Amino acid sequence: MLATIGILCAISSIAAENGRFEPNWKSLDARPVPAWFSEAKFGIFIHWGVYAVPAWAEKGRYSEWYWHDMQDRSNPTWKFHVQTYGEQFRYQDFAPRFTAEMFDPQQWADIFVRAGARYVVLTSKHHDGFCLWPSPDSWNWNSVDVGPHRDLAGDLTKAVRDRGLKMGFYYSLYEWFNPIYRTDVKRYVEQHMIPQFKDLVMRYRPSIIFADGEWDHPSEVWRSEEILAWLYNESPCRDEVVVNDRWGKGTRSLHGGYYTTEYGKYANREMSAAHPWEEDRGIGASFGYNRNEDAGDYQPARALIHLLIEVVGKGGNLLLDIGPTADGRIPVIMQERLLEIGEWLKVNGEAIYATRPWRETTDGERVRYTSKDNVVYAICLGWPGRELVLAAPKPATNMVVSLLGTKDALKWRHTDGRIIIEIPPMGPDELPCRHAYVFRLVGVE
Repeated sequence: MLATIGILCAISSIAAENGRFEPNWKSLDARPVPAWFSEAKFGIFIHWGVYAVPAWAEKGRYSEWYWHDMQDRSNPTWKFHVQTYGEQFRYQDFAPRFTAEMFDPQQWADIFVRAGARYVVLTSKHHDGFCLWPSPDSWNWNSVDVGPHRDLAGDLTKAVRDRGLKMGFYYSLYEWFNPIYRTDVKRYVEQHMIPQFKDLVMRYRPSIIFADGEWDHPSEVWRSEEILAWLYNESPCRDEVVVNDRWGKGTRSLHGGYYTTEYGKYANREMSAAHPWEEDRGIGASFGYNRNEDAGDYQPARALIHLLIEVVGKGGNLLLDIGPTADGRIPVIMQERLLEIGEWLKVNGEAIYATRPWRETTDGERVRYTSKDNVVYAICLGWPGRELVLAAPKPATNMVVSLLGTKDALKWRHTDGRIIIEIPPMGPDELPCRHAYVFRLVGVE
């Protein structure tokens, strides 16, 4: 892995020795992903827009695809729509009902901080084309002209940054029913998409751009290389901005910045520490809020914490999504999950933030590893009982073992090539946390 990183750094220094990146993938791909991203590990994704009004999808589907799915008259979404709103009610008629009157960006930012997140990514525009900022390229189809009559993106950006978090935006390249896109893609890109994208960047200077909706056309049609060259060379966020890999048909896991997976899918290769990557998913099966989901469709905090551990242990980040309601509330069940993750990170964040994969990622079914400097973290996915047996580490004679969240060093012995850590008896109220337990090993060969 170190050799790979060294080669990438050498290529990068050559490609950018004149201080500029060229509008081609060879040059753009040589730009290192800014270090803050790989150190952050945990971010919050937010899918919020007009689709939060109907807030409905068949179980297992994404509710933010409501407008798309209601086009199929045999689809459950269309049947729900007719029954609930009537056949003459258009998707556009939802916009005035997207009011966000309960939206409190400071409260949202407080929840994100308490969750232990280090960055936030808001859907500035999804595939329906509705913008959460006063985009001059989407007249009367943005949150200032209609609905909330408020710059939702701007208000959240300020609140998030005031709390010390990085702020970024999801941006859909295509728009399902934009008449220009449907008749003249080249004109759409030149006269609508590029000006709109640059307006978003110039207004808010995002730390992250999560592109999406790229799959209809190759990157040449989207002029992605040209856009990214501008972003890296000219934009006000050029030194800090991180981008993903969704910039054209066939670019995922190949071009752009960090690679992406989605509910563990849509990757063209096995994700590893050889290249920065991120898993993004919802707490339930949908990104946007789906009223059709019940408690059983939401992952418990234990499963989400274990997912974070698994992803970080393989060198990735977790971008965990929430879907606020149309009036601007984060559903309580989502708040509860985020705050429980935050409680775990408050004790064990040392084993997550700014770590790197160790030479072994697993040790049996229950143990995962991360590392930092001269420390190895053995993370047990559940209470180990009276002893924790580790086969992967080789101890030095002066190795010190401790359990994060407790004060005293633990006794250990090395027998038959295995480290056996003695766990002192603890009552339920004495445990440092729940769901997973981190053993800090200092002095591993």
